[in-house]
Amino acid sequence: MESSKRLLSLDVFRGLTIAGMILVNTPGTWQYVYPPLQHAEWHGCTPTDWVFPFFLFIMGVAVPLALGKRIARGDDRQQIMLKILRRTLLIFGIGLFLNAFPKFDFATLRIPGVLQRIALVYFFCSLIFVYIKTWRTQVWLSVGLLFLYWFLMAVVPVPDGNPPNLQPETNLGAWLDRQILGTNHLWKQAVTWDPEGLLSTLPAIVTGMIGVFTGLWLKTERSDYHKLTGLFAIGTILVALGLIWDIYFPINKKIWTSSYVLYVGGVGLLGLALVYWLVDVLQYKRWVKPFVVYGTNALFAYVLSGFVVKLMMIPQWTLPEGGTRNLYGQIYYTVFEPLFSSPYNASLAFAIIYVLFILGVTWILYWRKIFIKV
Repeated sequence: MESSKRLLSLDVFRGLTIAGMILVNTPGTWQYVYPPLQHAEWHGCTPTDWVFPFFLFIMGVAVPLALGKRIARGDDRQQIMLKILRRTLLIFGIGLFLNAFPKFDFATLRIPGVLQRIALVYFFCSLIFVYIKTWRTQVWLSVGLLFLYWFLMAVVPVPDGNPPNLQPETNLGAWLDRQILGTNHLWKQAVTWDPEGLLSTLPAIVTGMIGVFTGLWLKTERSDYHKLTGLFAIGTILVALGLIWDIYFPINKKIWTSSYVLYVGGVGLLGLALVYWLVDVLQYKRWVKPFVVYGTNALFAYVLSGFVVKLMMIPQWTLPEGGTRNLYGQIYYTVFEPLFSSPYNASLAFAIIYVLFILGVTWILYWRKIFIKV
């Protein structure tokens, strides 16, 4: 039998993740950001590097909880896959729209992106869950994907004559992105490679699958403390395995290395276990409401946060000393910077207020019981 009890901790963890994504994406100025709120330059990992994989992880948790009900009641698998495909295309399309807005210059449109990776990971995790019957086979497939990615990146020579390497511009993934997508359609800050590129989607799928396995575990009729023991134990093992593999295949978010998948998957399990213990076992719920609000409209909140930032980039102010400044910068430099003696605190305060602003909009939807699903 499977447990039917809804876990509040899943919404809370999802909400914490979305709030974290918005916080690290919208500092007042990128010139002044505290180190824990920045991505690692290349190899290595900061708390900011946990945030995106946490969302893929918690999305994976939802796959067996949502699709499992349909399969259990005998819904046609082709109809299930059509719905999965529609959702995938919609999320991918929203990502492309955000990349294109407001100029819609399709000659230089960045094709990869955060939402595009979310869409692809959701599609393949759902496909695996629907068509591969046993979790053991799913585990072996996931392990195989991690070793395949390691082999491709660390053993296979790059066709342009470079030896196997993990450098930003010369690794196999960067070469593949340039060959298939072209430099005009990659991340503008890098041009020659993309952190959400094609090849690194393979290990990202496993990040989602760790969530799928977690969802299957939470669906069982085991006791709360039995489930917690499993989450903490497997989380610790994955962190340890990730740190060991880091010696040979460094932890790196920008190319989503296999060691990074294990490490952040383990941290995600430990984080979810902690929230599960506090919220669903000990019933400490007085602090959770803002994160439940975020968690129940997570994708909407993330898309809204990106869209509003894009809108704020359109109006331009002419400065007395010459040049122009957009609304985003105008608010930061005229409101936040004068209030704080430290530019780091001013930049952080801007990000916090922006998180609260998006929360306010999302709270209106929650209050009206509007939950936007795609």
